[in-house]
Amino acid sequence: MEFQIDQLLTVTFTLFAVIDIVGSIPLLISLKEKMGGIRSIQVTLISGALMILFLFAGKPFLKILGLDIRSFAVGGSIVIFLLGLEMVLGHEIFKGDNNAKSSSVVPIAFPIIAGSGTLTTIMSLKANFEELYILLGILINLLVVYITLRLLKVIERALGESGLLAVRKFFGVILIAIAVKIFSTNIAAFGK
Repeated sequence: MEFQIDQLLTVTFTLFAVIDIVGSIPLLISLKEKMGGIRSIQVTLISGALMILFLFAGKPFLKILGLDIRSFAVGGSIVIFLLGLEMVLGHEIFKGDNNAKSSSVVPIAFPIIAGSGTLTTIMSLKANFEELYILLGILINLLVVYITLRLLKVIERALGESGLLAVRKFFGVILIAIAVKIFSTNIAAFGK
């Protein structure tokens, strides 16, 4: 198999947009203050374990439910589309549980980083990309998540409020385009 950098980039940027660690910075900063700090390495390892578990055990789990990857990809593309729409329009579609008093793992590792959108995206990507590219994309994103968690204050000062908003909207548009591609690729299989 010849390594294709364009596939790795597509997977990596898709996951980056869905995880939306940059867009989550204001939320992460407020949680960090309420909880007296975030355990960056613990959050990164637990969210990574969830993503990798879902990458390799997601298909057998779907089989138990009587679903195939294409069906999940179509459903997932709708969720990704809505996440992108939420980012672009600035309206909350998915209501989060904002219980900041629990450990940093529960609100941050799951559902903020490895939430339903991220896990759905991982399964949706399996319909179009090989597991190696998805695994590498997950690992690259975990590195970005870890660095972001360590440098929260610096990033907040550097981007400013308008910079954070611009980045969030940009990745929202990318998510919508990726969702349309995943949907159109997999919906065709239902007519056959």
